[in-house]
Amino acid sequence: MVLGMQGLHTVDPEQATGDTAKLFTATHRALGVIPNLARVMANNPTVLKGYVDVVTALSAQGTLSAGVRERIALLVAQENRSDYCLSVHAFRGTRVAGLTTAEATRARRGEADDPWAAAVLDLAAVVVRDRGAVSDTQLAVARHAGLSDGHVVEVIAHVALGVFTNYLATAARIDVDWPLVRHTDGEDAMP
Repeated sequence: MVLGMQGLHTVDPEQATGDTAKLFTATHRALGVIPNLARVMANNPTVLKGYVDVVTALSAQGTLSAGVRERIALLVAQENRSDYCLSVHAFRGTRVAGLTTAEATRARRGEADDPWAAAVLDLAAVVVRDRGAVSDTQLAVARHAGLSDGHVVEVIAHVALGVFTNYLATAARIDVDWPLVRHTDGEDAMP
């Protein structure tokens, strides 16, 4: 194990065994790297496996596009002031999911030009800011915009995943291993 800045240990992929080694191999195959977040999660292989399984299921079988998922992640990271996750999702949003820099920046504020994506972000903003206390009126607005109950559940799942990774990254004091974007940065700071 390697000690991070001051927080939790990161698991060295060269020292990983068993399920953790397999998860690291799969992560490296999918991303080309093993991010520091995964290295911290590996302190508890069950948590790492559960996280990978949920993310994989939502990505492969969920109804939200990669661009919408990244917009949610950007909004949640901004709200939770997680520079690590904001950096990850600014990179992934613009380099993998095809968002423009302007779209990624607007997502941090909960905004989108596309009406459906805007409705998703409105719902996600309520979920993260009000800790899940979505009113009947807010649900009606989401439904009127075309979100089904299944979409609502999926949006909440993405917010919850974001909150988990934001909190873990902050608590662990994970070194940012992506182009740095700070929650305090202005609009011109996106990678």
